[in-house]
Amino acid sequence: MSLRPVKQIIQPKPTIEGAGVKLQRAFGFGKTKEFDPFLLLDDFRNDNPNDYKAGFPWHPHRGIETITYVLAGSVEHGDSLGNKGKMSAGDVQWMTAGSGILHQEMPKGDTRGRMHGFQLWANLPASLKMTDPRYQDIPASAIPEVTDDDGTRVRVICGEFWGKRGPVEGVAADPNYLDVSVAPGQRKRLKIETTRNAFAYVFAGSGTFRDSSNPRAVLTERVEKPDAPPVYDVGNHSLVLFDRGDEITVQAGDEGIRFLLVSGKPIEEPVAWYGPIVMNTQEQLRQAMAELQTGDFIKHR
Repeated sequence: MSLRPVKQIIQPKPTIEGAGVKLQRAFGFGKTKEFDPFLLLDDFRNDNPNDYKAGFPWHPHRGIETITYVLAGSVEHGDSLGNKGKMSAGDVQWMTAGSGILHQEMPKGDTRGRMHGFQLWANLPASLKMTDPRYQDIPASAIPEVTDDDGTRVRVICGEFWGKRGPVEGVAADPNYLDVSVAPGQRKRLKIETTRNAFAYVFAGSGTFRDSSNPRAVLTERVEKPDAPPVYDVGNHSLVLFDRGDEITVQAGDEGIRFLLVSGKPIEEPVAWYGPIVMNTQEQLRQAMAELQTGDFIKHR
């Protein structure tokens, strides 16, 4: 087994406005190579309805897949093909925009006004950019959860882990998408295929990730021996980007730690990106924008 070093620890950008919703962006709208096939991760967490009630009104998508995971509150959605639905706490929606879709997402808080969820964007390869749009709506009850002897809990949203397979199927990036909770004080090793790019997004508690590479973030624990691996401390809202290897090691803090662990096979294609439209060339982007103006954007009826 080879430890997957921590490549970088990223603190999400300060609260930003996303179509009228205040959210934190862990990564996105920048260099994509290190995260390939993923493009963007938003954490929309708030307990003030005024900060999210505007929602995400009608907007287009083409060339990507969006993965929405709701932890608190609900999100109502609708699209240009007549699809409608509602995601509640624990539910997941995996939308393949493909050739193009117009949709809206309107969040609503729980009884205490809390709203929390994530949206991850995954790129589509050139061969699938113009595929027909589709949805995979997954209720919380359909997502398997496995608990290890030490209390570690993993919800398997997509991919296979500890003998369980997530309900989301047929995704181009062949990702693993896990919601991992490690009990206070526990150290855990988790396997990841060496060929995948991988990151963890910590959203509750805190902990440390063991690292055998040169440090790129602030050391928070003294290293007694010069050849011992440094230790990085990560807390709420931290994104940990891993280098190559086939496992990670996490040490939970006093409150335990909960994080998304996401990995996928790199597509390794050119990325031409304008807002919610991601293609391979600038010419394809110009064509998409022109079709939005002429009403020819939607290919699938």
